[in-house]
Amino acid sequence: MTQNPETPVTVDLLQGLLADWFAPWIQAMGLQVESFADGEVTLRLPQSDQLSRVGGMLCGQAMMSAADTAMVLAIVTQLGTRRPMTTVQLNTSFLKPLSGQDARITARVVRAGKNLVFGEIDISGANDGKSVCRASTTYALM
Repeated sequence: MTQNPETPVTVDLLQGLLADWFAPWIQAMGLQVESFADGEVTLRLPQSDQLSRVGGMLCGQAMMSAADTAMVLAIVTQLGTRRPMTTVQLNTSFLKPLSGQDARITARVVRAGKNLVFGEIDISGANDGKSVCRASTTYALM
């Protein structure tokens, strides 16, 4: 399956989907599309006191939300915008704290079938590139 030729994927399209498809509290996170390829997207999550807990560490809830959001956009790069989907499973492992820098979220489609899409997400420090969180996901295509 490939992107619908009527709706070419661009950074602007993906950034617009963040505003059009996601809840206001996801929009308030300030996610920014940095790059994309077929089946892959990279977002930046700006460091924010609103998303941090004691000691200025990015909270796990924010990382999980960013991972889930990035994966939806990665699926769009491969299947287009006309495929409604829902998260079936999100398995997250937190490797180390992230503080004092933005987060970079890279989501990749591992396999896209007729009904399910499987993906992997890595969250790293935008400055140091060190991985802080890994997630695997399953989405149902509606």
